[in-house]
Amino acid sequence: MSLPPKPPSRPDKVSLWRYVKLFRQDILSAQPAKLYRAWMAEFRTPFFRSYMINDPKLIDLVLKERPDDFPKSSRVSEGLRPLLGESVFLTNGETWKRQRRIIDPAFEGGRLRDSFPAMWAASQACVARLKPGVIEIEEVTSHAAADVIFRTLFSIPIENEIAAQVFAEFRDYQRSQPIVNIAAFLPLPRWMPRFFRRRTRETARSIRSLIARLTETRAAEIAAGVAPDDLATKIMTTVDPETGDRFGAEEMVDQVAIFFLAGHETSASALAWALYLLALYPEWQETLAEEAKGLEGCDFAVMSQLKASRDVFREALRLYPPVPMMVREAGCPQAFRGRKVKAGSQIVLSPWHLHRHERIWARPDAFEPERWQTEAGRCSAREAYMPFSAGPRVCTGAGFAMVEGPLILSMLVKRFRFERVEGRCPQPVAHLTVRAKDGIWLKVSARRRGLENSNFRGKFL
Repeated sequence: MSLPPKPPSRPDKVSLWRYVKLFRQDILSAQPAKLYRAWMAEFRTPFFRSYMINDPKLIDLVLKERPDDFPKSSRVSEGLRPLLGESVFLTNGETWKRQRRIIDPAFEGGRLRDSFPAMWAASQACVARLKPGVIEIEEVTSHAAADVIFRTLFSIPIENEIAAQVFAEFRDYQRSQPIVNIAAFLPLPRWMPRFFRRRTRETARSIRSLIARLTETRAAEIAAGVAPDDLATKIMTTVDPETGDRFGAEEMVDQVAIFFLAGHETSASALAWALYLLALYPEWQETLAEEAKGLEGCDFAVMSQLKASRDVFREALRLYPPVPMMVREAGCPQAFRGRKVKAGSQIVLSPWHLHRHERIWARPDAFEPERWQTEAGRCSAREAYMPFSAGPRVCTGAGFAMVEGPLILSMLVKRFRFERVEGRCPQPVAHLTVRAKDGIWLKVSARRRGLENSNFRGKFL
């Protein structure tokens, strides 16, 4: 059996301008193959130095031990600011800490269990929408992930027309705005324009306008005392225990934008690749279908039964981490592996390379969900697995993703069989998340006729 698809690597030496061009097209194939073995690499430009670190000890230092010394890089945030504004994904220091103090309570305690019925309903709706045939599966998973976000955040299902519009606009934003713009390479002063493409600005405004309408409606419901007890209500009514502040209207739009980007784009990417991997390895698909027979009721306890599905989803996140690279900035002079790192240097942490590192993982490019049940696999994961980042800035929705992904995956394979389409091998590329260059096309067929005696029977609300 062939290995799952992997992007080609560039030659070891290219000019800066060639690298910038490759980077703007796809950050994965813009990197040399030696990064899959290197503990650290230095990239020099006329304006700054960049260091990719794959050494687990250095990663712990940056993300866990001294995160305040390595804030989020403003160079990368420039490309995301039209959509995300001052969201928790982009801010640093006291602003970020204040935002997390307001956001984190919404994801603590029993909130995951409370949100499970919304995830269950979105999974049912996804199964109901899917029809047999040759299908571009990223659109299916994007719709499902968007539905989960809107149900858990705002207690509303996403209608087909709205989902298609939101998906198209986010896809358009991905394609029109690379993960970096010119400000990532040139030290532009704050007053200078950032040269965003017109379509990028228009799409960002459209998405933010949609979000603003939702948050304004919710604010009115809160004021009237009729708001549902969901994530949006919890976040909008939470007071920062240190300052007594709540999120203002514009700041709430910023936060919902990143919830949607992080919870919709990343989940959609991981689910689509997981389904492709199951089509590539049908024996695992049958294992999941057998396991999924136990999904008979909306009870959070069913998640404990989906062990194989969880391992498949973990392995999909390892091979195709939705956020392939993260960038921090050295806030003060450092010494990495005997090399001086000046303040202001860019520190690149790459889940893409770390998850496939040849010195850490056995058979790093192979799809082997069974590795998660071995001590060697768990040891590698402790050193080199961070699909949701790590340390204080770990994604607040990581627990949600690890329920949503295996649940939707199991519900889909219980009802349908997924097969590869000849001549349609997806090519991974990265813009905002890791997607397939021309989509992921699969042949979908029903596992059995009708819905008799199925928990998918009935009206999906």
